[in-house]
Amino acid sequence: MTTAPKITLYGAYWCPDCRRSKQFLGEHQIPYNWVDIEENKTGEEYVIKRNDGKRIIPTIEFEDGSILVEPSNAELASKLRLKTTAERSHYDLIIIGGGPAGLTTALYTAREGIDTLVIERAALGGQAATTQWLDNVPGFSEGISGADFSHQLRLQAERFGVEFLQAQDVTEVRSEDNYKHIATGDGSNYTAKAILIATGSRYKRLEIPGEEQYIGAGIHFCATCDGPFYKNLPVAVIGGGNSATEESIFLTKFVEKVTLLVRGDELTASKILQEKVLAHPQIDVRFNTETLEFKGAESKLNTVIIKDKETGKQEEIHPKGVFTFIGQTPNTGFLANAGVETNQWGFIVSGHNLIHDDPRPQGYETRDPTFLETSVPGIFSAGDVRAGSTKQVASAAGEGATAALLIREYLKTV
Repeated sequence: MTTAPKITLYGAYWCPDCRRSKQFLGEHQIPYNWVDIEENKTGEEYVIKRNDGKRIIPTIEFEDGSILVEPSNAELASKLRLKTTAERSHYDLIIIGGGPAGLTTALYTAREGIDTLVIERAALGGQAATTQWLDNVPGFSEGISGADFSHQLRLQAERFGVEFLQAQDVTEVRSEDNYKHIATGDGSNYTAKAILIATGSRYKRLEIPGEEQYIGAGIHFCATCDGPFYKNLPVAVIGGGNSATEESIFLTKFVEKVTLLVRGDELTASKILQEKVLAHPQIDVRFNTETLEFKGAESKLNTVIIKDKETGKQEEIHPKGVFTFIGQTPNTGFLANAGVETNQWGFIVSGHNLIHDDPRPQGYETRDPTFLETSVPGIFSAGDVRAGSTKQVASAAGEGATAALLIREYLKTV
């Protein structure tokens, strides 16, 4: 499902508000044309004309000819008709996260007549929505694009009456009596009898000099979102696993060359991906390579300092863009005061793993937690955010279906 961009974002690489707007559109999988007015004088003149002689960015023009100037994320959400407030304040089930796990749970529970609300801060479909191609999802003999798969999941859930709340961050989860309370970033509060946490994970950062400065200005974490901006240009990809190799192959559709920087002495991706990458004429794989620093000029990345781990020799390379895929960090920061147990890496602990040691979590004195239940009875987890999950789309959907059945039984008791 490829949609031609109907939005044009006029800005510049040095502009933090431009990067924020690009991030918002990217998160919600909304295609747009990017015009850098520092390099496009026609675009600069157009911005000045639309702003009555003022050079203000970002200026965002929509299909109907209207513009937003320096919009907040809330203003963008409103213009794009994203539903940011729920119809009611109480539901049987609130699902936090709209990826494959959350959407599968939602369509199962809605079919059972369970009143279900899904809250998602970004694009429905989660990381699956930004994956170029899914070859290992059962039922699609020729594979399916991540965007199409996510779109079909949403339509299926909507058909059964699932309500969606988008462009909202959950800021707090707490339990009181028989109810679970959720607060969102706009100050709204919702309650439910049960909660499913299916917030997935995000790509890790290198935490090296220059990284924060050039995110969105040459450093990216989504090849599907930002790869087309590097048509016929050289780029680098950092990582050696499935994500790094998959995205490297995808980028070759646009870019001149991919330099794959691998910290170890071999790829850790699946064998078929390794074979594809190592044989690809547009991909240069450099093993035992550590990335030390990002540098640039005029707020644009232009240099990556790397080190050969075997010889200790440092070197500068000059890709036009860098895409980082070095692992994942769970999206669990909002659970700080929820009482939900996480492991040392921040992933949610569930099921039998909660009762290996004494004392048992409160609420489980007379019963064991079910497979996907967290340390707080009535709060469940599924998908990539859960400790022990396989981080695969098919298994996330499977956990979502299992969670729905467990939640159905739990709701009979409250």
